[in-house]
Amino acid sequence: MNLVLFGPPGSGKGTQAERLRNKWKLRHISTGDLLREAVAAKSELGQRVESVLASGQLVSDDIILGLMRDAILAVKKDATLSGWLLDGFPRTVGQAKGLDALLAETGSRIDAIVVLDATRDAVIERLSGRRTCTQCKTVYHVKYNPTRVDGVCDKCGGKVVQREDDRPETIARRLDVYEAQTRPILAHYEGRVATNVIDGDLPVDDVTAKIERVLHSPGGRTAA
Repeated sequence: MNLVLFGPPGSGKGTQAERLRNKWKLRHISTGDLLREAVAAKSELGQRVESVLASGQLVSDDIILGLMRDAILAVKKDATLSGWLLDGFPRTVGQAKGLDALLAETGSRIDAIVVLDATRDAVIERLSGRRTCTQCKTVYHVKYNPTRVDGVCDKCGGKVVQREDDRPETIARRLDVYEAQTRPILAHYEGRVATNVIDGDLPVDDVTAKIERVLHSPGGRTAA
């Protein structure tokens, strides 16, 4: 089974991706991981990535699609995996069209799209309440998972802070980008790929249960 997971920042994609990966024996493919792996491998493509990142520029869609191609082909050769899960890609309609061509080239397809449709207020509350340890990177939340001592990590005693990208004004900008660039991708796949919209404001376990239900159901667009 090959899946694409969509949703705004803070909708719970990371948690659900991990659960989907384990249950369905999927390779979780994220652009960030692909870039880091390419640089570490020191491949020809990895050297290009390293050069681009060192210059402070954005990695081109062509490079990202090249890494995606290699990852998808690797999954097809791995008998321990039943498919892949794309998280954070495609981000634009242009990338979606590039992915279409790549899948045609590799003889692959997207079997289903899962959209975690969280409200703006819920996302801002989740992300703005996050706090991260500067040393061990453990993540807390001021409301749902606070530290025992304010500002001090329970695990290592390090300083716990709010990351810059978790500030409300930054979150608002990220949500605006998602609405302008990423949400229109769903229209690109309309009528071609089964799209399942899940209420991302629900508790984590309820979201997981709804995803599992729609993935076991016959194809077609649903809302849950």
